[in-house]
Amino acid sequence: MIEFFDIFIKGIIVGLCVSVPLGPIGMLCVQRTLHRGRRHGIITGLGASASDLVYTIISLFFLSFIINFISKNEIIIQIIGSLIVCAFGWFIFRNNPSMQPKPDEKPNSSVLRDFFSSFALTLSNPLIMFVLIALFARFNFLSDKHSLPGIALGLLGIVAGATSWWAFLTLVVSRFRNKFNIKGLKMINRITGLIIIITGIVGIFTAFKII
Repeated sequence: MIEFFDIFIKGIIVGLCVSVPLGPIGMLCVQRTLHRGRRHGIITGLGASASDLVYTIISLFFLSFIINFISKNEIIIQIIGSLIVCAFGWFIFRNNPSMQPKPDEKPNSSVLRDFFSSFALTLSNPLIMFVLIALFARFNFLSDKHSLPGIALGLLGIVAGATSWWAFLTLVVSRFRNKFNIKGLKMINRITGLIIIITGIVGIFTAFKII
């Protein structure tokens, strides 16, 4: 029982460590919360967390195969993933705030679209697995030697940690939602888009530096 509790708590910590840094997904979560409401912001964060779970499961059961595959194809994977990130960042940068619902209006966009777009954006960077592996080693968290219930509880802990962060972030952002006008939303679009584009460009330069 104590072992399961320990696994769950470590899962929460890993989920927080992966989610808390305010990178491209964090900014995208902020942008969508301001534009469309808190529910869309949380769903965006959970899409990224679902991608992290996919990589967590892959890391647990196919670690050696995945590491070899990434090592052999690191350059092309990083370039393709970075180009996808740049394209998505450009889309956000060019997004017209006047076409978005105002703070007191209900959004028409699908939460499933928000979920799968953030899922795909995070999934485009398989190098996140190295971050997860480092966190697993740091906290002595999960391995393929753990029982299936233990692994399931660990994954549940990651979801709980990530969800608590996205709920907190969107709650804070939504408090200021009514104070943003079209100009302010446009600035958020520009900032979010630039951060995502810069992340992609850095990835491309890093890949070419490896060559």
